[in-house]
Amino acid sequence: MNNIKQVFSIKDLENLCGVKAHTIRIWEKRYNLLSPERTETNIRTYNLKSLQKLLNVTYLINRGYKISRISKLDEQEINEYVRNIVSDNSSKSQSINSFKIAMLNYDLELFLVTYQQLENHRSFKQIFVDVFIPLLNEIGLLWQTNTIGPSHEHFITNLIKQKLLLNIEKLQYSRPTKKDKVFVLFLPENEIHELGLLYINYEILLHGYKAIYLGSSVPLDSLPNMLFLHENTVFVSYFTIQPEKGNITKYLHDFNKIVCTDKLNEFWVLGKQIMDMPKSSSSNHRYFDSIDSLIFEL
Repeated sequence: MNNIKQVFSIKDLENLCGVKAHTIRIWEKRYNLLSPERTETNIRTYNLKSLQKLLNVTYLINRGYKISRISKLDEQEINEYVRNIVSDNSSKSQSINSFKIAMLNYDLELFLVTYQQLENHRSFKQIFVDVFIPLLNEIGLLWQTNTIGPSHEHFITNLIKQKLLLNIEKLQYSRPTKKDKVFVLFLPENEIHELGLLYINYEILLHGYKAIYLGSSVPLDSLPNMLFLHENTVFVSYFTIQPEKGNITKYLHDFNKIVCTDKLNEFWVLGKQIMDMPKSSSSNHRYFDSIDSLIFEL
């Protein structure tokens, strides 16, 4: 079975390229920019080549080129303009576009080539913050609008996870330089979204601390034995879908009851589930509205 998505609606193009459907129609009519096929009911459909062209056109417009000028270029010239700009500054927006194309086509080679080009000019931290985080935010929106399916999301997030793990492993060969804290990172039961926590793990190691990564779906009653490792243990967790908002207060209470009974060790929490909700008054609980705000405290 061919799983590669080849046909896109004008709404898909709007979601993937950030150009309003109305604007796309105007560009077609005024500049003959794209040539969509039409269904029997006269609905526009676009192929992958059209999507790639529109991504490149959007990139050039964001770099200050006028649509009237771009429309006079053939496809090869448009590609050449984009390549020259990318080679000059390793553009993050074009890299995000390349990663989106790689995701849509399950194209491992394109992902690796794009990543290698970024790696020639940027540190892994810069790649993750400047490219992967915006890409993941876009993917979340694309998934919500049914522009992509779960398999697309899993494909790209697992490749990003591989890069995270490789860079974490490089740091693990160095001995910790800061010994006032030990960090234990875990996700609650039934929570499987690891990328945010994995990146925090990377940052903790980068800052010279010891980090113990336990991964996803960890029961609270398995954590008390971690307290014997260090007198100042900081637990870190990322609530993306679990625990459910109505159960978070109980979960935080249970954490102190089961794990930190003397409240001497801190519990750092961040993630979508804790946004816009009353926070626990417990003195050992700390809440962060972003990864950056947590990293600032390291």
